[in-house]
Amino acid sequence: MKRRHSPKDVNSLDYLELRKKTAIHEAGHAAAIYFGNKQKQLPPVFFQIIICDCANCPYDDCVTKVDGGRLIHTLPSSFEDAIYNFSDAQKHAYQQAFEADIINLLIGSLAEAHYVAQRDNELINPLLVPLNALHNYGGSADLEVVDDYLQCFISDNTEREQKITELFLAAFKFIGQWTHWYAISALADYMLSNNKNIIDYEEIATVLDSHFTVAKKLAIRYI
Repeated sequence: MKRRHSPKDVNSLDYLELRKKTAIHEAGHAAAIYFGNKQKQLPPVFFQIIICDCANCPYDDCVTKVDGGRLIHTLPSSFEDAIYNFSDAQKHAYQQAFEADIINLLIGSLAEAHYVAQRDNELINPLLVPLNALHNYGGSADLEVVDDYLQCFISDNTEREQKITELFLAAFKFIGQWTHWYAISALADYMLSNNKNIIDYEEIATVLDSHFTVAKKLAIRYI
């Protein structure tokens, strides 16, 4: 879960805009992990956000990323092998964890796409921004991991296509909820307003929870 760019990008793009898109991208991942897993009643997972200041970074490959946050830490050789001795309840929980990780991986670049659409006063939906378009929003590395999950998860190509379509639409639905978007935007602003290289889990949770609550109150007020 990372947004990767090199110093060459900083020279060709407006630096402040690049930082904003990167912050939105990683805040999307963080919100998806934090809210999405809770909503599915999955166990909480520790993560932090590591921020690289590309303007001062001495490395050729600068990475700002969410560190941690996956429910499946190591992919098994196959999904069927992993659940061989599981009870029905354990199988269901493991499948939920697989699907949650995939959705959480997709939401980073979808958040960035949503931000760009808002910035440019354009519409966004799954037809205008299909799965492959996420490569244009910093999603290449995440899509590689998603493909690894799917290859492990489902052997049949047709079933795999159906599943990724289902999970992609679920990720779109998450981003489309105003309370989630309000919290994502707030976390991105928090990242940009601090001079920290690491934002820990407790800080992330506090920012997301407080702004999600504010968004819910505002939504109720205007119903």
